Amino acid sequence: MSTSETSSDLYELKIGFIGAGNMAFGIAQGIIASGKVPAWNIIVSAPTMNNLPRFKDKGVSITLSNPEVLQRSRLVFLAVKPHIIPEVLQEISGLVSGDHIIVSMAAGITLQTLEQLLPSGSRVVRMMPNLPCVLLEGAVLLSCGSCSGQEDEVLLKSLLGACGAVDSGPEPWIDAHVGLSGSGVAFVYVMAEALADGAVKMGMPSALARRMAAQTVLGAGALLRDSGKLPAELRAEVCTPGGTTIHGLHALEKGGFRAAVLDAVEAATQRAQEMGRQQKML
Repeated sequence: MSTSETSSDLYELKIGFIGAGNMAFGIAQGIIASGKVPAWNIIVSAPTMNNLPRFKDKGVSITLSNPEVLQRSRLVFLAVKPHIIPEVLQEISGLVSGDHIIVSMAAGITLQTLEQLLPSGSRVVRMMPNLPCVLLEGAVLLSCGSCSGQEDEVLLKSLLGACGAVDSGPEPWIDAHVGLSGSGVAFVYVMAEALADGAVKMGMPSALARRMAAQTVLGAGALLRDSGKLPAELRAEVCTPGGTTIHGLHALEKGGFRAAVLDAVEAATQRAQEMGRQQKML
């Protein structure tokens, strides 16, 4: 697809999802919300009907056949677990043409592995979204394969912009993004849980503490995103000499909070890299 194609051409783009989990649903919602591709030009497949009704409720076509997705789509998202990717690619490989763009959302599956399992010259992209995509507040990173050009990247950024922040970079960044934004969502949830528990310890009702913790995380994230300031700058603005925040930050430092977060991102990234190496050996 050329970057010079008009909005009406984009409107006719046929999009498919193999896999019907939460991430596929979030991305599909974002594409529909963008208004650039109508729901009836999207098709989703899954091995059972369990997750398909919510797509149908959005006006999306549904099927139990992965090959049908290839036959009816030009842009195909692989939204299945990493260990299922080889099986899916074996099933659809014979139907992949030069007109298809195959976008993998599987952690640890490298561009090299994808290209080896697909016909020579296949246009392949790795994409790593995160769970907030279901609320159109996600963080998405793209990396293009050897046969995918800038026009594929531009197309995906345009389509996925409604899902949240979308950027691109070299493939090694993808694994780091898994640790930062993919797994990082769970790290934030642990922090929010601990914030609420701390307030409960100090006498606040549990339900109220959970609501306030959620809003605190939401507000802090929005301010960090929209202010243009570095985290350290915003932190300094909250701290007053001898005040409550600096005492709390001192407690975090004594507990090794910063080092623990660094270690968590590193561990998640290394696991993604390990998964990629294991897949190459199969």
